[in-house]
Amino acid sequence: MPKTVVGLFENAQLVDAAVLEIEALGFPRQEVRTMREPASFDATGVMSFPRIDFEVDLNRELTRIGATIPEAQAYVQGLRRGGALAFATGPDEKVDAARNVMNRHGAVEVEEIAGPEPVLAGVGHHSSTSPRSEGSVMAGRIRQPGGGACFFVW
Repeated sequence: MPKTVVGLFENAQLVDAAVLEIEALGFPRQEVRTMREPASFDATGVMSFPRIDFEVDLNRELTRIGATIPEAQAYVQGLRRGGALAFATGPDEKVDAARNVMNRHGAVEVEEIAGPEPVLAGVGHHSSTSPRSEGSVMAGRIRQPGGGACFFVW
């Protein structure tokens, strides 16, 4: 089951140094990526809303790997404010090392931005502090104390 660490960097310049160090750990280039908000959003048609499309796609991708909706929205807000995201996917020991690198380079804690997920009476709720169960596959966020980068198992 893939494990991904995601780090939000308020200063987009910090992400490049973190990625270089993560790649030096032996991560294949296709397993490490960064994301910044595009400098411009080109419309592709009359009914095109490229910024909204970008944000919807990013929210969808983040929730697919286990982020809660408020966490995904916090990542998008971080990009809007000029930040950058770093993603590293791999085996446990490499992902643990990548998380340490991201935290040393200034990854921020998204809970401070997102706040807790609301609990609605009469609605089934899963804890974002433990992996979600989707059939026989466990997916979700793995909370680790300290630092800002977060693990997701999907």
